[in-house]
Amino acid sequence: MASESLAATVAATSGVLFDFDGPVCDVFAGHPAPGVARELAAILAQIDTTTGERALETDDPMEVLRLAPRAGENAVRRVEEALTAAEVLAVKAAGTPVTGAVDSLRAAHASGRKVAIVSNNSTACVREFLRLHTLDRFVHQVIGRYPNRPDLMKPSPFSLERAAKGLGVKASTCTLIGDSTTDIEAAARAGSMAIGFANKPGKEQSLVAAGARSVVTTMTAVAEALLVPDIER
Repeated sequence: MASESLAATVAATSGVLFDFDGPVCDVFAGHPAPGVARELAAILAQIDTTTGERALETDDPMEVLRLAPRAGENAVRRVEEALTAAEVLAVKAAGTPVTGAVDSLRAAHASGRKVAIVSNNSTACVREFLRLHTLDRFVHQVIGRYPNRPDLMKPSPFSLERAAKGLGVKASTCTLIGDSTTDIEAAARAGSMAIGFANKPGKEQSLVAAGARSVVTTMTAVAEALLVPDIER
């Protein structure tokens, strides 16, 4: 979309919310997600065969967690614990931050805005990655998924509402930068703005359809927009 739209969105932003997996870190780059999903599905199968078989149909660990409630509270707890452990291991092997992510975090912080990571990944893995790459100094809040409540993951607005409250800013002045339609939908439900990060070909249309105010193909574009002085803000 037009750069003017990106500039206008940033100018209206007091709280910059970054999704984690995609805009900041390729979480499963060194510890592939399909293998993690199979491990989680095996845990579910021990508790409930039918749910375990259904879980084997996906290669997305988050989708396995979303299925876990069908097998009961114990299944949710066990899958949550195993997924969190896998995520922490994964970010240690994930490599460097996504190109432009460090500049974006630094620019958001330097602009005087409040900065949060708002993720469906665990708080533990986000904090570990920020620590490993000394990025925690740019982030005021880390809002990972609420333990044992997969129903509160995005597209639920729950994590965005928590972030706005924790940052002390209105949700309507927060902008989430996310690479999935669930990110954009969560922002809409929270009454926040959203910038879509189309990090793969063909994503632009779906992000716009979900309600993204603007779409970028690099995180460097976000950093550059955040560096523009806004004398009215």
